[in-house]
Amino acid sequence: MTIQRSVVAVPARLASSRLPDKVLADIGGKPMIQRVLEQCAKAHGPALVVLCTDSSRLQQLAEGWGFPVLMTSEACSSGSERIASVADPLVALAWGESADGWESGVRARRLASTAVINVQGDQPFLEPDVVTAMVEVFGRRDPVPAVVTPVYRLQPDTINNPAVVKTLLAHDGRALYFSRSAIPHVRDVDPAEWHQHTDYWGHVGMYGFRGDVLSAWDQLPSSPLENLERLEQLRLIEAGHTIATFQVDGTSLSVDTEEQLEQARQMARTQS
Repeated sequence: MTIQRSVVAVPARLASSRLPDKVLADIGGKPMIQRVLEQCAKAHGPALVVLCTDSSRLQQLAEGWGFPVLMTSEACSSGSERIASVADPLVALAWGESADGWESGVRARRLASTAVINVQGDQPFLEPDVVTAMVEVFGRRDPVPAVVTPVYRLQPDTINNPAVVKTLLAHDGRALYFSRSAIPHVRDVDPAEWHQHTDYWGHVGMYGFRGDVLSAWDQLPSSPLENLERLEQLRLIEAGHTIATFQVDGTSLSVDTEEQLEQARQMARTQS
């Protein structure tokens, strides 16, 4: 089965614990979520960009900007869980169909041949080329990956920063593990010199899911590693899924704090 369609799903909510209503924060004259949706729409490959939200306010705004919206439960605990809860209608939109009319065989084929690109609603300067590249990775890898995510080479001063998520890669680019700790550990060497012995990789907070993998999210067993590290991708690894990676030049700014919001506003002023 090959990937024949792709769709971008942007999960968003207003009830952010660290920065309430952050997706509506003004950045250069536009709400942050509008910037994210518009950046995604510049990518080549996806059939459309869909907002997935539990907020009627965000629904009205996104539809006013010309983007389709799928409503989700308020109980979703992560972005992946939010888009997984509407996986069938997401994939159906990519095909210009209604999931209500699918027979079981059609559903299985549609899910397995569609890539769903998960872009968080707090990345206002997302590079559209990264979304395009993710779709291309799904198209050229054989067999088709279950999950695809971008990684970037870390600078030495970020290797031991727990705020930066690290990715441990196999020789073929598979992600073996994700951690807030520096991995791998270089034995008998000062941590300040670890970068001289191996490459360290950071994780960009974007995922591409094969539709059938995404739709089965709620069937994945509980992950002790996910709970310890607070990294949802570890649930996939513990369940035995392969996460393919591809290299990008760097990560885009994610806005989680007041300081990062001010940084985003400064970037917007520079670009204007």
